Amino acid sequence: MQDVKDRLAREVAKDCKTVEDVHNTLKDLFRRTLQEILETEMSDHLGYEKHSVEGNNSGNSRNGYSRKTIQTRMGETELAI
Repeated sequence: MQDVKDRLAREVAKDCKTVEDVHNTLKDLFRRTLQEILETEMSDHLGYEKHSVEGNNSGNSRNGYSRKTIQTRMGETELAI
């Protein structure tokens, strides 16, 4: 796991010139990670992956997204729930 963290840190550092760049990049990475966790949780709850035909006419399918803004230690973050 440390290897993954080291590679991720190097990748993030490539495009950052200022502390604000680092903050903005980490905030975006946090948002994307949280979004991915929620997507995975939804797939687990429904029992099928996004865009899978298994959900067609199941009565319990995905029907779109709604924008939500949450407050985090890094400031406000907008998610698609």
